[in-house]
Amino acid sequence: MATETKKQAQEQSTDDCPMMAKPQKEHNWLDQFVGEWSYEGSCDGGPDQPPMSFKGVEKVRSIGGLWIQAEGKGTSPDGSEMTSILNVGYDTRRKHYVGSWLCSMMDHMFVYEGKLDSAGKVLPLETEGPHFMDPTKTSKYRDIIEFVSPDHRVMRSEVQGDDGKWTQMVKADYKRVK
Repeated sequence: MATETKKQAQEQSTDDCPMMAKPQKEHNWLDQFVGEWSYEGSCDGGPDQPPMSFKGVEKVRSIGGLWIQAEGKGTSPDGSEMTSILNVGYDTRRKHYVGSWLCSMMDHMFVYEGKLDSAGKVLPLETEGPHFMDPTKTSKYRDIIEFVSPDHRVMRSEVQGDDGKWTQMVKADYKRVK
């Protein structure tokens, strides 16, 4: 009886306060990120350069069942140490996944928006940020997260060229450790 009363009180308090969100199915989709992962990947080394590789580990936690926060630690493509923070949630008012990504090797925070594909496996997150070859310009980017299985996901980063075509710059495989 006490558990039922407590649950009713929680439900009533969120109904009374419009700022209090309850996890929806879109938020529940994010639960599959939670855990510890190792990753390995490669990225475009630039004009006339070979691809560069990187690797590391990532710990992902849920924030209130509404958000995930992933902290990655590893090597950057140039071999230096790097830390990254990814936050993703679902905005029920805008009907989009939203988030941000930042890392210790850049002074720009990428702000994301995206929609899950109809199969529930692929989440493309679109953003805009500094052009990698010309600091006076900006480019459109998308990070595409695909769950291959519960213990394997792939992240691909693409940039949109002046011709409107998307080119893959980065690909990383994430394997669940825990």
